[in-house]
Amino acid sequence: MKLKLTSLALLMIVIATSAFKAPVKPINYKVDATQSTLTWVGKKVTGSHNGTIALQSGSLLFDGKNLSGGNFVINMTTIKDADKSERLEGHLKADDFFGADKFATSTFVIKKVVPAGKQVNVTGDLTIKGITNSITFPANVIWNADGSVTAIAEKVIVDRTKYGIKYRSKGMFPDVGDKMIYDDFELNIKLVAKK
Repeated sequence: MKLKLTSLALLMIVIATSAFKAPVKPINYKVDATQSTLTWVGKKVTGSHNGTIALQSGSLLFDGKNLSGGNFVINMTTIKDADKSERLEGHLKADDFFGADKFATSTFVIKKVVPAGKQVNVTGDLTIKGITNSITFPANVIWNADGSVTAIAEKVIVDRTKYGIKYRSKGMFPDVGDKMIYDDFELNIKLVAKK
């Protein structure tokens, strides 16, 4: 009987100590803004425009080889049009669109990562013009030979009207006709990060 009580006591101690182990701290990988890219596509009835925006900073958190968190900051003052239209670039930075004078940065903060086959589904908070909404999109995480990691998300769809960007939105202005600009725009994200 004494042996059984001793064994039971040892088992309880093992369970108690394993329950209070400190969680493993995720490893932080810093995003290299010079190697990372962010491109955009906006569409209207009569065509489309595309271009780039510079990343200002960011980090990705990993538990082992598994993405578990992170964030990145977008410098909205760097919006460029692929056709080099200064007029379009100025309009995109103006209050009709992203209001870059007042809202110089936008941010994305990862809240949840769920494995989905060879990809992961990333859910996070996207903040544009001071307004935050949750979005979810698939991403690929690639470990490079030099120890860096590349995270790629293609065709991330963002509804601009959820961020107060209503210029020529058919949903907001039904009589806009062929001058309508679609509410959704597309982002293509490539983050290169190093320990």
